[in-house]
Amino acid sequence: MNRLKIILFAILTFSLQSLVAQESKVFDNLSMNSKILNMERKYAIYLPPGYESSERSYPVLYLLHGGGDDQTGWVQFGEVQHIADKAIKEGKATAMIIIMPDANTGRRGYFNDVNNEWRYEDFFFEELMPEVEKKYRIKSEKRYRAIAGLSMGGGGSFFYAMHRPDLFSSACPLSAAVRNNTFEEFKQGLENQKVTVKNPNTLTAYYDRHQALRQIELNDAEGMKSVKWYFDCGDDDFLYEGNSLIHIAMKKKEIPHEFRIRDGAHNWTYWRESLPEVLGFVSDTFHQK
Repeated sequence: MNRLKIILFAILTFSLQSLVAQESKVFDNLSMNSKILNMERKYAIYLPPGYESSERSYPVLYLLHGGGDDQTGWVQFGEVQHIADKAIKEGKATAMIIIMPDANTGRRGYFNDVNNEWRYEDFFFEELMPEVEKKYRIKSEKRYRAIAGLSMGGGGSFFYAMHRPDLFSSACPLSAAVRNNTFEEFKQGLENQKVTVKNPNTLTAYYDRHQALRQIELNDAEGMKSVKWYFDCGDDDFLYEGNSLIHIAMKKKEIPHEFRIRDGAHNWTYWRESLPEVLGFVSDTFHQK
């Protein structure tokens, strides 16, 4: 009888360990050293169900937070683990790894500054991506890499895919904070922020690189078409106009894209409802047609 209990206990233990190995995992306080930014940088990661018990490699979604949040935003407020688990279980999304970097420490934002002294965008492409794609079992080809984000991170996802269309199969800006100001407004903004521009000759190129409509006007059409685009913004969102102007500009240039306007505002209720659609959209780009 005692031997039977031992066998049953061993079977139960093994079964529980197997179940645990099949669960998704989220770590929201990971860090890496950045030589470019000269500091430790944090990031969060979602590992899909089965990651720990398999040896396969996975596609990756880089998911960017908004202003005022950090790498924990999509974990804490966006409920990324629950939503991704549900989408994968229901077959609406493929199993993927989700990387959520912090862009709120030191200086807020996803771009290099106008003097190229704070180089967050360089950090993202030259340090963060190579680090995580080496550390985790991530498929590193363009077709298996996507980017999305909300608000400030929506702007980040738009410009990153515009700057490096060779790296992303899809981009999903949500309620994107995109810059559509004039050159004069841009210069006035720098003055208001008391930013000293060390080389005025670089201002025009910097403006063109960080102004949404200029990017659509100047960038190679085939490069933009190589990315599958999905825009989503609430009808009561204060960023509605900027997102709509991007939609119109891309239509005029015949850049295929999805554009969604739903009932809602600039808040987590809206973005939690957006995330399952994003996961499904990027999954379609990961699949073989």
